Amino acid sequence: MPLNIDDSRIALAIPPLLRLAFRPLFLGGVLFSIIAIGWWTYFWVSPSTWMPHGGPVWWHGHEMLFGFGSAIVVGFLLTAVQSWTGVIGVRGKPLAVLALSWLLGRLLLAFGSSYGIADWAIALGDVSFLLLATLAMAYPVIKVKQWRNLMFVPILFVLSLLNASGHWAVIYNQPDVAIHALHGTIILFSLIITILGGRVIPAFTANTTRCIKKPPIKGLEIISILSIILLLIIAFTGFDSVPPMFLLITSVIAALANGWRFSRWGFQHCKSEPLLWSLHMAYIFIPLGFGLLALYSLGLMGNISTALHSITVGAIGGMILAMISRVTLGHTGRQLNPPRLITTAYLFILFATIVRVTIPAWLPELTLWAIGIAGVLWVLAFTIYMYFYAPMLVTERADGRPG
Repeated sequence: MPLNIDDSRIALAIPPLLRLAFRPLFLGGVLFSIIAIGWWTYFWVSPSTWMPHGGPVWWHGHEMLFGFGSAIVVGFLLTAVQSWTGVIGVRGKPLAVLALSWLLGRLLLAFGSSYGIADWAIALGDVSFLLLATLAMAYPVIKVKQWRNLMFVPILFVLSLLNASGHWAVIYNQPDVAIHALHGTIILFSLIITILGGRVIPAFTANTTRCIKKPPIKGLEIISILSIILLLIIAFTGFDSVPPMFLLITSVIAALANGWRFSRWGFQHCKSEPLLWSLHMAYIFIPLGFGLLALYSLGLMGNISTALHSITVGAIGGMILAMISRVTLGHTGRQLNPPRLITTAYLFILFATIVRVTIPAWLPELTLWAIGIAGVLWVLAFTIYMYFYAPMLVTERADGRPG
């Protein structure tokens, strides 16, 4: 996006870490995920008496979605919206406030209860991040009347509401509602990946491989999105609270629709391009996860966690790693030539997903081993990202431009 001289001088006077939202939020989100998964893995090996807000199990689910996932999604959207609208993105002190609100939430959930901070204050401190992000997303879109991208404003707001509902359930001792809110959030992340993936994956693939980009089929796009929205509603009300046949039909439609979309994006052309096949590899876990939900509805899978971890580890974790390793290069003025070892990181996430999904389903007596192995692979994958990309996030662009 072009800037005039005065704008460039202002931007270059800002510390590099605070010039665009992806910088502090990718850095913080990835570092936090390494710490959180590392602790979670250790917890299963050697349980401790530490009691975070909501308890260890709820804390794990909440923080991987709202601590890690939300940080990356907000960092990506608030960076992309500047390119989409031409309006200067949140930066400098406002970005510092946003990033600190995210950090405050992590600290409050981890240690707030131990220091006697009221539950409502913990909840308010945590929810503030997504509410601020919603406003930051809405401003440039509304300013230029770019209604095509307005959808991300209600998506972020619904994410805020799901977070708030989970906190409400914890405060008022409604464990079922607390879990349902997390399940709904997982499906909402699937929706975000479906929308953004449908925009960028076929475009990136066609631009890089020179293959023909097939135009989207409008009816297929609508069915893909509406079926996931319906699954979101089902998840929030409880997967077991709806007739199994209803869950089966909805899951099958969502799996087939998103699998069909995926098949049209040119994945067969990407085997020599890690920045491409990693995106395709991650997206395939969306229809696979919905397929596992269908098996659950038929009673062929005893634990809903298996289906959901296909989405959380494979789709969310895999897509985040694939996107941030690409976005970081592009937005720091570098060529899209990732470090060779990042390919290993992509494979670590793939293997983590396979271990976390298949072993508990087929060999439930080895579930603890599966959690431990998957956790180690996750930590290794994102540690590789941090080693190579953290210096890019905290230093100026390679081309000397602002941003």
